[in-house]
Amino acid sequence: MTGNNQTIISEFFLLGLPIPPEHQHLFYALFLTMYLTTVLGNLVIIIVIRLDSHLHTPMYFFLSNLSFSDLCFSSVTVPKLLQNMKSQVSSIPYAACLAQTYFFLFFADLESFLLVAMAYDHYVAICFPLHYSSIMSPKLCVSLVVLSWVLTMSHAMLHTLLLTRLSFCENSVIPIFFCDLSALLKLACSDIHINELMILIIGGLVVILPFLLLIVSYTRIISSILKVPSTRGIHKVFSTCGSHLSVVSLFYGTIIGLYLCPSANDSTLKDTVMSIMYTVVTPMLNPFIYSLRNKDMKGALKQVLQMKAVF
Repeated sequence: MTGNNQTIISEFFLLGLPIPPEHQHLFYALFLTMYLTTVLGNLVIIIVIRLDSHLHTPMYFFLSNLSFSDLCFSSVTVPKLLQNMKSQVSSIPYAACLAQTYFFLFFADLESFLLVAMAYDHYVAICFPLHYSSIMSPKLCVSLVVLSWVLTMSHAMLHTLLLTRLSFCENSVIPIFFCDLSALLKLACSDIHINELMILIIGGLVVILPFLLLIVSYTRIISSILKVPSTRGIHKVFSTCGSHLSVVSLFYGTIIGLYLCPSANDSTLKDTVMSIMYTVVTPMLNPFIYSLRNKDMKGALKQVLQMKAVF
């Protein structure tokens, strides 16, 4: 569809957050604190896993990659949000907007695949404990991470390249605080059927398939435990999978709330709130969930802090 107001767009305008001017400084300080907490928390997890040889296992290998993904995912949107809040300038260049869309899709998809890899690791640990070392070999772990990177990189590049073929109308206002793929498609004046078809086909594989694999993994885990019910077995499931299930619930809960449960009223406000949960809150909470619920992480963190105190 080609409109009369079609023009060459050099920049987009991010509507940002619906915050009264008198509260801008307060929310700026809040989001800055949350972002710094996200960066520090995820860096601590990566460093602790790197320094403690006892954590050089498949589960913590995947966790360190997940922390890196969370750190980058938050960095795709929050610094630009903070810059816009500070300068009151809401524009973003066309090329920067496409780059933000690419990295947003890339790290969101990467987190999804890494969560599946961690679920598979838990499944093997609980259902096949005697064969765990042979199944979860270093080669397999590296292969799963590399495959996750390649698939997510290809998926994000596909959608970004499809965006470049579109022309946009004079109305270049994006109703949230970052360049979301669906928001950009709504601003397009040219035909977007191919974009929507790729979202339906490839997006379903990238989002729905990992979600189904997660459900299958935990169904098998629960089924295995119920065959021989015991307090020890149930405790093992919660100690091994509790942190991961909390992160999965946060991650997919916000995705379902944002993309699969549209609301007729106040949809823009709801989308903004859910986007904040998805891009700001969840990456910040993940390190706390893993460090506070994980005995090995707490022990390793204490050892690192004691080593620093000695030096």
